[in-house]
Amino acid sequence: MHIDSHPAILYFGTPVVLISTINEDGSYNLAPMSSAFWLGWRCMIGLGSSSQTVQNLVRTGECVLNLPSVAEAAAVDRLALTTGADPVPEKKLQRGYRHVKEKFALAGFTPTVSSTVAAPGAAECPVQLEARLIAQHRLAQDDPPQYGRIITFELKIEKVHLDTSILMDGEPDRVDPDKWRPLIMSFQHFYGLGTKVHPSALAQIPERLYR
Repeated sequence: MHIDSHPAILYFGTPVVLISTINEDGSYNLAPMSSAFWLGWRCMIGLGSSSQTVQNLVRTGECVLNLPSVAEAAAVDRLALTTGADPVPEKKLQRGYRHVKEKFALAGFTPTVSSTVAAPGAAECPVQLEARLIAQHRLAQDDPPQYGRIITFELKIEKVHLDTSILMDGEPDRVDPDKWRPLIMSFQHFYGLGTKVHPSALAQIPERLYR
């Protein structure tokens, strides 16, 4: 039986992403989020407009999207309720956020030098995607009180770094879905993937045809 429902959020399950950017003073910011999806080598992300990541991304036009595995869940959680913004935006204050400048150190992640952008990667994350900003769009144009509070960004992936532990044997350009265990956020809680539940017809298409 279905009923009419009005959840406060609709996070039915998406991968966690740690976005690394450069602050105005040259220091590094690292922010967890889970509003992201990929089409080819393009990624769409959504962020609150008051966040430090948004300010950095708009100013520099670049970032690194770091994808943690389930093994990094505790480190990711140490970044929860923190912001690089100073002063802390009022909405975040109400939710218990505090300002933290050295987020890499807090989480225990190691910044790495990127190839195509100034923003660093997070060494402990099995996937690091160097990206450039292509376009942005403010959500909720039909709802004046909400308009502009969330911004979506189109990012172009410039360089992909993959840990060899998640690759198919002998395939440097293919991730093995049986080895890759992404950290998933579902209604504010951390989860991992389970075992394969059913064969996929789409999996019969060679990945090279998607290039």
